[in-house]
Amino acid sequence: MEYQRLPYHEYFINTSEDYTHTGRVTYPVKYTAVQYQTTKIEKLLGIAHEVNYEIHYEPDRDVIQLNFQCTNGRGDWIANVFESASRYYDAIEFEGKPLQIRVHHGWGNMYLAIKRQVREKWSDLHDAHPDAFTEIIGWSLGSAVACLCCQDLNYNFGIKPYVYTFGSVRPFKCTHQNRIRMRRYFSTLYTECANFADINDLISYLPPFSGFMTIRRVNIGTDLKRTFSRMTHPKLYHIHYDQPELYRKYASNVPERPVNQPQAV
Repeated sequence: MEYQRLPYHEYFINTSEDYTHTGRVTYPVKYTAVQYQTTKIEKLLGIAHEVNYEIHYEPDRDVIQLNFQCTNGRGDWIANVFESASRYYDAIEFEGKPLQIRVHHGWGNMYLAIKRQVREKWSDLHDAHPDAFTEIIGWSLGSAVACLCCQDLNYNFGIKPYVYTFGSVRPFKCTHQNRIRMRRYFSTLYTECANFADINDLISYLPPFSGFMTIRRVNIGTDLKRTFSRMTHPKLYHIHYDQPELYRKYASNVPERPVNQPQAV
């Protein structure tokens, strides 16, 4: 079977639990909530973070899909804002040389809290459907976790998933010396990747510090003009990714049915 991509806006509708109440969900997503603590103070005070994910198999498209939820509650905002320093995440070899990967501290902790579960559930579905394609979807905070999941599944299982995120933030931290190598490495992780970000979506520029980046940001917008007045309305430009017209220019340059991706090794 060839890969059958949904229209991009439908992925947002599905993974956002129909946030804008359009009633057009093609596959209802029910998230699993996982609580975790990262410091002794949090354990002492009984403060817990929560990360939400979902994974399922769609037989009509032969797709294993992973979804990661947006910011949901006070703990997520603490992770977004107050845990924005970078942390060591992984060290790999790329192009015959070591490449150290650093990530946003709060979002890195989120994925680490569910990494084992995600790997096990994906592996079980892949064992049952070895020829299935893998899609990774996320919105806002979920886009950060989705990108970390993409890197993890590629590095540890050899797959090249299809990655579509919305209101996409910047989870990886590079240095001036390794920025170009990081971008080259990112380009090897996926079959197709579009981290969609409206050019006036203020959230998509987080963290607002030098060196943070995402795998492949795709700027979209009705006219692709960034203005100060628009950027002061994140509530508008961060939740309108269910509008098909946002993707027409981009989708016209991308085949609706890409060729088969390499399978896991």
